[in-house]
Amino acid sequence: MNLAPFKRIDFFADPFHGFEYSGSEISNFLKPISRLMRRDVGLFSNDWMPSVDVFDSDNEVLVKADIPGLKKDEMDISVNDDLLTIKGEKKMESKVNEESYYKSERFYGSFSRTIHLPSAVEEDNVKATYKDGVLELHLPKKEKAKTKRISVEVK
Repeated sequence: MNLAPFKRIDFFADPFHGFEYSGSEISNFLKPISRLMRRDVGLFSNDWMPSVDVFDSDNEVLVKADIPGLKKDEMDISVNDDLLTIKGEKKMESKVNEESYYKSERFYGSFSRTIHLPSAVEEDNVKATYKDGVLELHLPKKEKAKTKRISVEVK
């Protein structure tokens, strides 16, 4: 007797697992619902949002965002106290005819990502670099937001 291997599926992580690959009519109906339940796409978001890492040190906040395929003039970055907003639009390559697509998984379109920073920053001294699809922002903290060390005298 041959037994098929059992693969445990976490129903709450993806309750529609298996449907999206069946090719049936119900798959086409459930695919948008399944996408909404994933971590990177929400009910009230655009089609995609760049992934970010935020680092908090004594003097600055460092933000790294993955935004491949954009030019610097296609991004809009704004800072207000402790809110950082990154907006942009990733355009589809115009050289490719849509009818010739076999598979398309990359995200295109506009995005907007607002990040609540761990402290207020100096908006005028932000330094931004963009290399190999990674946007790196160095946001110096305002003086009142910097951590002050207090020395304790031991007697």
